[in-house]
Amino acid sequence: MAAAQKRSPSLVLFLNGFVGLWLMIAAGPFLWTLWGSFKVEGDFFSKADWTYALYGIRTLAETGGVFTGNGYHGAWVQEEFWRAALNTGIVVASTVVISLTLGTLGGYALARSGYRYAFWLLMAALVFRAMPHITLVSGYLLPFFEWNIWGHLPTTIIVLVAINQPFTLWMLHSFFLNIPKDMDESAMVDGCTRFQAFWHVIIPVMWPGVITTGLFSFLLAYNDFAVTAMLLSQENQTMVPKIASFLGSTFDAGNIMFAVAAVVSAMVPLFFLVLFFQRQIVSGLTQGAVKG
Repeated sequence: MAAAQKRSPSLVLFLNGFVGLWLMIAAGPFLWTLWGSFKVEGDFFSKADWTYALYGIRTLAETGGVFTGNGYHGAWVQEEFWRAALNTGIVVASTVVISLTLGTLGGYALARSGYRYAFWLLMAALVFRAMPHITLVSGYLLPFFEWNIWGHLPTTIIVLVAINQPFTLWMLHSFFLNIPKDMDESAMVDGCTRFQAFWHVIIPVMWPGVITTGLFSFLLAYNDFAVTAMLLSQENQTMVPKIASFLGSTFDAGNIMFAVAAVVSAMVPLFFLVLFFQRQIVSGLTQGAVKG
């Protein structure tokens, strides 16, 4: 039995090699970008010799050291990237809170509803979610210009919530279906109202599902480009459009090292967020995948 369960050395070598290759493909670009963010453009984007990015030949000649923080200083101080980070925090936090509030209430109502319209509402939400974001945003532009509210954070939050709501509704609806109705009924028999049963009994049970849905809502708002680029003015830009502006255009020269430093700055919070909530994410995905 022990011999049958023991893995062959070749299989172990193959699995370790596969995992190592996957880690290199997945983490390699980020680690390379992180390393290059402390170099000058002549090293990181050298056409003469790619090893300049490793040894910092031109970085040493220009700054006196093989590493430099000029990219981060230029992005955060000179170009005030901190404003974009603050705007991103406001947009993301508002989108997640509103989406989860509406999603939990709507998902619970649809999961406990015995009417046929619940199915058709979910189907309509799925169709709406499948549409390209750019198609949805174009419908908001005219009224926003007419009412003189284009370019402000609240209008962008409204659009992101509208785009994100079908997803949160579907996910939370599936989580609620996994919770027996007997729990609601037992709580109401004990004297709870419907809302008290929902808040004090159901929500604590499906908390991992709420965290998982909230994380996906966070990622949608945090990484969005189409909505924020079209609906926000330059002074109210979030991080992703701001990074794109560092690259310049055919008419204006940009500073690509500001963009590289800003990319690293934007990715670090995501890394720690997933690392902190990894157990809740796995638990929530498992809870939503298994019905019973």
